[in-house]
Amino acid sequence: MTTRLILVGGFLGAGKTTLLWQAARGLASRGKRVGLITNDQAPDLVDTGLLAEQGLAVREVTGSCFCCNFAGLISAAEGLAHDLRADVLIAEPVGSCTDLSATILQPLKDKFAHEFVLAPLSVLADAVRLREVLTHTCDTLHASAAYIYRKQLEEADIIVVNKIDLLAPEALEELKTLMATEFPQAELRAISALSGQGVDAWLDSVLAGQGAGRRIADVDYDTYAEGEAVLGWLNARIHLASSGNADWRGFCVELLQLLQQAFREKRADVAHVKLLLSAPGGHYAANLTRTDGEILVRGDMGGSPAEAGLVLNARVEMSPSQLEDMVREAIVAACGTQIVARVEHLKSLSPGRPNPTYRYTGTVERPR
Repeated sequence: MTTRLILVGGFLGAGKTTLLWQAARGLASRGKRVGLITNDQAPDLVDTGLLAEQGLAVREVTGSCFCCNFAGLISAAEGLAHDLRADVLIAEPVGSCTDLSATILQPLKDKFAHEFVLAPLSVLADAVRLREVLTHTCDTLHASAAYIYRKQLEEADIIVVNKIDLLAPEALEELKTLMATEFPQAELRAISALSGQGVDAWLDSVLAGQGAGRRIADVDYDTYAEGEAVLGWLNARIHLASSGNADWRGFCVELLQLLQQAFREKRADVAHVKLLLSAPGGHYAANLTRTDGEILVRGDMGGSPAEAGLVLNARVEMSPSQLEDMVREAIVAACGTQIVARVEHLKSLSPGRPNPTYRYTGTVERPR
């Protein structure tokens, strides 16, 4: 049995996890068994917890990106394919990762064609940030991070412009024209992962599509490494206990507001900050994808449970130690006198230089 494997790349904050959730729901409605694979530099990933909260089958590959832990990706994919008898797997690489065609798709085509049918490589892009990067008006991304952003688009088989609800219709048409000029090699899709607009049409394309990894980008690994290293990376798992009727939604909003203000004062660019607060009565998920952006909160919780678990992920342009200090201070301030926080696990880091397990210099033709 072969399983279709869909790889969804894209920069931090593009909305990949929301797309995976919508895609899994859509595929299930078509009678497909679906497995999801998430990826991060450290454990305690909000994406994994959020997808699992929806009752989805998800496995996590941590410690490095898929390309540097190819064996971990294969283990997760084979495990889901076997245990779930999955028809479709969707894998979400680390948001600061590029060169996916050379390091993931080509070795998959070369070594695992008997197990996996590869869908065209989809790269998701936030419509607002994409427009800024392409018009050279983005002053919130380090130049080397913007380099990674463009390389992700260059190697895409399908570029999926997300959050189109944030653009006026005429601005979206202008962006489509610009994309056709800059990246004529790629199929273009426009969606809103949040509302589901355009997701079914994208699914039709990746389920039927052939020719995954049709090109390999020319990537300067020194610039690539710098683009990843400028970001501080933090993952934390925290136990929260309330002495009264805690407003857990308010807590989530206040925590992100405190962090947003701290980042503004330091003029630090936010790639993304995400949290998932879970309790027996439900959960809240909240995120911030720009330093000056809107804080979005989703979810619901019945009653006011006395205890909750918090998973927090932050990717911000500052040193890991400075980021950790800010996060710890914000948690204490958000808790106030009513909530006691106990940090169960916290890791802050700066990603090391990418060292792929494989890197192909040419494309591999799938056997017939």
